[in-house]
Amino acid sequence: MSKNSVFAALLLGSVFAAGGAMAADPEVYKIGGIFAMTGASPHYGKVMSGGAQLAVDEINAKGGIDGTKLQLVVEDHKSGSAQAAVAGMNRLIDVEGVKAVLPSFSTVTLATMPIGDQKKILMLNGGGVSAQTVGTSPYMFNIRSMASDLAGGIAHRAADQGAKKLAQIAIKSEFGDATIAATTKAWEGMGLKMVAAEQFQADAANIDTQVAKLRASQPDAIANWPTTPQAGLAVKRLRELGMKQPVYCMEWTAEDSKVAGKHAEGVEVVTDYFAATDENPWSKRFAEAYKAKFGDMPDFYAANYYEGVYVIAELIRRSKAKGGDYYTGERLVQALWENPTFDSVYGKTLTFRKNGVAQKPVAVFRLENGEPKFVKFTSAE
Repeated sequence: MSKNSVFAALLLGSVFAAGGAMAADPEVYKIGGIFAMTGASPHYGKVMSGGAQLAVDEINAKGGIDGTKLQLVVEDHKSGSAQAAVAGMNRLIDVEGVKAVLPSFSTVTLATMPIGDQKKILMLNGGGVSAQTVGTSPYMFNIRSMASDLAGGIAHRAADQGAKKLAQIAIKSEFGDATIAATTKAWEGMGLKMVAAEQFQADAANIDTQVAKLRASQPDAIANWPTTPQAGLAVKRLRELGMKQPVYCMEWTAEDSKVAGKHAEGVEVVTDYFAATDENPWSKRFAEAYKAKFGDMPDFYAANYYEGVYVIAELIRRSKAKGGDYYTGERLVQALWENPTFDSVYGKTLTFRKNGVAQKPVAVFRLENGEPKFVKFTSAE
C-alpha cells in the first residue's frame, strides 16, 4: 500500500462511525481563506477571494446548508509571508473556529500545513503547485494541478514544437525551486538538454542579468515560471533584449498582459483548463456572475477557489447526512474519501486521486491581443 493510501486508511480508521444524536448546527459555517490581499501580488488575493466569496453568496442565496449560512473569513498572508500566514491560520482556527481552510501560494501552504495537520483542519489548496504539499498530511488536498503535472505538459508542448534545448527563469522561492526541478526532470527524461536555469528575487524590478544569461545559453525555447506581475515583466525583457524564441508559462493573468504589453503576443500558457462555454452551463453562469460582480472575466484561480467552496459545502452536507458530531475536519475528510468525486465548474466532475490531488485537464493557451485562446489539450505525464 502506498504512503498516500496509508494516510487515507489511518484517517478513516480513526474516525468513529457516525450515528446517535445529531450535533447542533453552528450559527454559521465559517470557511477560512489565506490570500495575498496586500504586498507585491494583491491581484491573486483579489481573484481568489472573489471566486470564493461568489460561491458563498450563491450557496447562501439558495438557503445555505439546510438553512445555515456560510461565511468566508479571510486572512492576509501579504503575498507570501510565512509568518503572516501562520498567524492567520491560528486565528482562523482558534478564534473563528473554522474546520476548513483555503490556503494559497506554495510557501504559505507549506508553512500552514503542519498546523492544519496537528489541529485536524481540512485544507484545500487552489493556488500553490509545490510537490511538498502532496502525500505529507491526510488533511491536505489540492484542486490545482501540481508543478509536476504542468511541467510535463510544457515539456511535451515545447518538444512537439521542435525544441531540443530549454532555458528556465523563475522567482527564487520554494515555488521556483520546485518548478525548475520538475521541469528539468520532465525535459531530461525525454532525452533533451536543459541549458540554463536563472532565478531572481520576488520584488526585483531589474532582471536583465538573468535574461542576459538565458540569451547566452542559446536555447530553442524558454520556460517562464515567475508569478504575476513578474511573469509579464520577464516576457517584456526577454523580447526587448532580443530573444525571439517561443516562451511557455505555467500561469498568466490580465495583470501580466498589462505589464508585457505587445510582447505577450504568441506566448503560450500551459495550465488548468477553464473556459466558459455553452456546453458547460455552470461555467457560463459562474463567468457571467463573476464579471457582473467584479467587472472582469474570471481566471482559473478564481474558478479554483469558487469550486473549492462548493466542494467544502458538499462535504458538510454529506457529513451532516451521516449524523453525529458531523462538523469536524476529520469528518469532512472522511466524507471526501467515501466519495472523492464532485461536480466541477470546469466541466462534468473532478475526482481526487489517492495522493489528494484533483485530476484536471491540462491545456495549452496562446495569448492573442492579451487574451488566452485555447489551442489544445496536452499530456501531463
